Amino acid sequence: MNNKKTIDGPVYDARELGTPRMLVLGLQHMFAMFGATVLVPALTGLDVATTLLFAGLGTLLFHLITKKKVPAFLGSSFAFIPGYAAIAPHGEADLLVYACCGVACVGIMYAILSALFKTYGIKKVMRFFPPIVTGPIIIAIGLNLSVAIVVVIGANMYGKGMIKIIPILLGVVVSYIFAVIVDPVSRANVAAAVAGAKWFGLPIYWNRTVFGLFASGKVDGALLTSALLTIVPLSLATMVEHIGDICAISSTCERNYLVDPGLHRTLLGDGLATSLAALFGAPANTTYGENTGVLALSKVYDPRVIRLAAVFAIIFSFCPKFAALVSAMPGATIGGVSLILYGMISAVGVRNVVENKVDFTNTRNVIIAALILVLAIGINYAGSIQIGIVSLSGLAVASIVGILLNAILPGKDYEFGVDAQGDTAVNFKV
Repeated sequence: MNNKKTIDGPVYDARELGTPRMLVLGLQHMFAMFGATVLVPALTGLDVATTLLFAGLGTLLFHLITKKKVPAFLGSSFAFIPGYAAIAPHGEADLLVYACCGVACVGIMYAILSALFKTYGIKKVMRFFPPIVTGPIIIAIGLNLSVAIVVVIGANMYGKGMIKIIPILLGVVVSYIFAVIVDPVSRANVAAAVAGAKWFGLPIYWNRTVFGLFASGKVDGALLTSALLTIVPLSLATMVEHIGDICAISSTCERNYLVDPGLHRTLLGDGLATSLAALFGAPANTTYGENTGVLALSKVYDPRVIRLAAVFAIIFSFCPKFAALVSAMPGATIGGVSLILYGMISAVGVRNVVENKVDFTNTRNVIIAALILVLAIGINYAGSIQIGIVSLSGLAVASIVGILLNAILPGKDYEFGVDAQGDTAVNFKV
């Protein structure tokens, strides 16, 4: 077997491992992303089966756009959960479709940034998204939002190998089983949900799609505008997260994917996958750090293994019994894991500020950070800002104000590319 040698050991070519091992590696990648990916629909009210289908299809689309070179899996993004919650606080299906419209437009932002990177280069574009803007926004995302907690923390801090890579999945599974054993109500709910579901079914529901909304002829223009203004600004943080993820994958695989196939291609692939998913009622997609961890663990960097994982996700999406099992997840499990996730998202924002050495003796930085945090949290607690028929959430107002102030106020002190550690400090992964 002709394997590439590195200081950490051999790097394997999946073709030389044979079909059975490739299938096992594909399953490993699917389970690495699985816990976090299915948790997003569980928290928001979106459909689990649709989520899995478009995680798989989105990954395959991403690989097509990036010339099949980048070993990245695209799963559900946690960054948009506050956006879904602002539009559909109780997971109402008729409201979630408006949130999906907003997420679909996020893909346009990715396409615009992709074109700017292609035309002007990274440094000139990233000066509009410095850590003093993205960091506080990420902190606010987390702030606005038991058994599971213990398992997640223990697996992430003390686990070895795959145990350390999938703490969210372990937290969900262990706490789920615990709840079913000790709580008769949870046990009855799970049994009823699974028993009533079919083994096979289509994972797309017309009334939950953006196409279904517009075909109905009953579009609430004010709600649609509010959804756009609430959700689209969140892409400012996720686009920086994407850059960090591609840097991490490049470092793991010892190949510069920012140059070949190019950051403009990876951004475009991520954005189009997100728009495709949202149009059909699935959550936004994002490149997954969990799968980068699996790459580092297995030392198999062949993108075909990731594409196998995508195919497995698509297959699982056609099993309603499986979707019912996830949808019947006990409230304690959802609450415990959500607490960890929201807290860690805020911690990511703090990390973004700290690792970029943001100077808070500089008055402009204090003003920008303070206004972002106060507006995001304060407006959310008060309700929203009403401008005519349009309702703006705290995050939307905070993002707009932060970007404008950073562009207007003198004394900018951030340059992308100077500190690699700081540039990749945005990462919404546990």
